Order: sequence, then structure tokens, then C-alpha cells
Amino acid sequence: MAPNDKIFVESIPPNIDSFLSEDKHFSTKAIHSGCNPQQWSSMCVIPPISLSTTYEQFAPGEPKLYDYSRSNNPNREILEKSLAALDGGKYGLCFSSGLGAINVIMQLLQSGDHVICIDDVYGGTNRYFKKIASKFNISVTFFDFNNLQNLHKEIKSNTKLIWLECPTNPLMKVVDITAISSTVKLINTKILVIVDNTFLTSYFQKPLALGADIVLYSLSKYMNGHSDVIMGAIVLNNEEVHQELRFLQNATGVIPSPFDCYLVERSLKTLKLRMKEHMENGLKVAKFLESHPLIEEVLHPGLKSHSGYKLALRQWSGCSGMLSFYLKGDLNDSKTFLKNLKYFKTAESLGGFESLAEIPSLMTHMSVPPEMRKTLKITDNLIRLSVGLESVQDLIDDLNKALNAIKN
Repeated sequence: MAPNDKIFVESIPPNIDSFLSEDKHFSTKAIHSGCNPQQWSSMCVIPPISLSTTYEQFAPGEPKLYDYSRSNNPNREILEKSLAALDGGKYGLCFSSGLGAINVIMQLLQSGDHVICIDDVYGGTNRYFKKIASKFNISVTFFDFNNLQNLHKEIKSNTKLIWLECPTNPLMKVVDITAISSTVKLINTKILVIVDNTFLTSYFQKPLALGADIVLYSLSKYMNGHSDVIMGAIVLNNEEVHQELRFLQNATGVIPSPFDCYLVERSLKTLKLRMKEHMENGLKVAKFLESHPLIEEVLHPGLKSHSGYKLALRQWSGCSGMLSFYLKGDLNDSKTFLKNLKYFKTAESLGGFESLAEIPSLMTHMSVPPEMRKTLKITDNLIRLSVGLESVQDLIDDLNKALNAIKN
């Protein structure tokens, strides 16, 4: 590379004013991938639940398809095929939780390796990197990927992973996955780019098509959508990395139950319908909050006021029901607001049909060191909402009532 050449790839946004076109075959893939009735002797249309932990073999070391359910299971195999199809990937792997999936990915590394993680990231991910990865001499640099021109300064000879969320949790930052991936590969083709796609799902964003190597999910959220399953997943195309992850999935035993796999597979059938409604409700709630005098700022990439709005249009086919906002007030005002909500339940998690509200500084991101929360502006007046599928006017009335309680 010549000395004056740029060492980052700039992505120039076209003149656009709408989201990308949706995947027109999404629901067909969600309903039919991995679910051909002819693979079962009963020919049942809905996949049966296989709870057996073990399988009879024709002879020692000669199983028909499965030998032990930790290694593989019919329900997990169906779900993994469905997830891969929805993301346009070759391979899907499911784990007992999103953090379980993170743990397995990190076992691709060795002592002395280095990771660059986006600065605003889920509190559990931040905690894992700071409290657990560090014990194994894996160093992590937290970086604002909107300063892409400085990324090359952070990449070292031992850098093995780039860890992204898009949008981020809880500040809803949007980063250019294509530009980041291209820049990283320009420097070192062996570095893996990972995107946590939990907030958008494969319906609204396909990171593999944007240049990422691995897509990560907490399936507990939108993909399942019913707040009754804890599970994580990885989707990728690289055969060599897939084989390593498949070995680790089996060897570490970080696997979900067959029944939970059945539930998530069931939920994928309605993912498109649910995400459309989450988006519509979320945007209406965001616009209401943006107009309210007690709101300092609303963080929702679907609003034109958001700094990442144009990039979101170029990269996504829509946005979910996730948003955050700053109250004009302090911690007591935040607590008063949550206490007076009726339909928004004060709870962690997101992506279910029910609406949830939380204070990240006290809940999902409390494990983030105080000085880092201060730098990121994860303050006590920051509220995160997961807008559900209730009638949107009821949600807006609920928020308005709770805001009025602050004034009184």
C-alpha cells in the first residue's frame, strides 16, 4: 500500500430516503427451511419434539443420524438450518444463551490474542470481556467505530476479532458494517468481524451480506419473541470456522434443549409479521417522545434527527421496537416515570410481544464500570424501551401519564 493511500474504506451514502427493500422470500424460508414433512416417517407438517437424550446405533460407532443429543438433535438441527437460511448463511449453530454463544466464539482465541469491541455494547458482553476474557490473557480494546479513520491505529498483530453491535445497546449507535469489514480485511484478512444482530434480526439486517464473518443472536429476544426461551445462535459461511465452532459446541456442552429449539422454530414463522408491527409501534412512540417537553433527546435510528439515520436507511430494511431517550431530570425522576407506567413493565430483556422499560445504568448495564458509563453517557436519566405489540395509542397514553407524574 502506498504511504498516502487511505487505510480505511469510506462508504459514500447514496441519495436515499427510504429503507432497503425487504427480503421478499423471508416468510417462505422461515416457514419451510428444514421442515420438510417427508424427513419424518409420520409425515407430520409441524416438526415433532424429540426429547430423547440418546439414540440406538446399528452397531458400535454406527449411528443412523444421531448418537447423543448434546452432539446433535433433530429439533436443534431444524432450527439451525432455519436460522442459516434467514441470514443467507451456510451454517447455523445454537447455544444455551446469547452469552453462551459469546463464550464459545471466544474459545476460538488463545492466550495473548486481542479483540476490538465497539464501545457501547450490551452490559453482559462488556462484563464478559472485562471479567472473564481478561483472566485468560485476552485483551479487549473498546472503540467508537464511527471514528473509522482511526481503526488502523487499534489493530495489532495479535488482533483476532472485531466485535460489533448495530444498533448498539443502549445508545442505538449505527455503524457502517460494510466499511468496517472492508477496512479490516484490507489490513488483515484473517481477522473475523462479528455482528450482534439481536436488535434487528435477519429480517431487517443481514450482516453477512454486508461483509461480516459471523452473525450473533440472543434468540431470547425478537427471534423467539415470546419471552419464554433463553437461547443464543451463530450464523456464518466459513467452513473452517464452522467446524471449529461445531467442535466447541459439542465439547463444551453449551447447548439448548430440544423443546426450546421447537419453541424458537415455531416463533420464526411469525417473525416478519411481528417485526413489522414492532417497527410501526416503535416509530410512533419515538415521534411522540420527541415532541414531549420533558424529553431531552430520543435515540431511535428511524428518526431523521438521529445521526445514523442515513446509514440505517442504506444498511437496513427497517428498524425494531428498540429505542432509548434522556429524560429532563435525575434518577428520582427516572424511577418516578417507571413506577407510573402500566403497560410498560419494568424489566430487563427485550423483543417480546410485551412492552418493557428499564434504566440501563441500574439494570442491563450496571456491570459496566462507572467511569465507562459516564464517558458513554449511560446516565441515570437514560431510559431504554422495548416497544411491544400492544395497541400503540395505549402505549403512548401510558408514557404520557407516566411523564405527567414527574411534573406533579
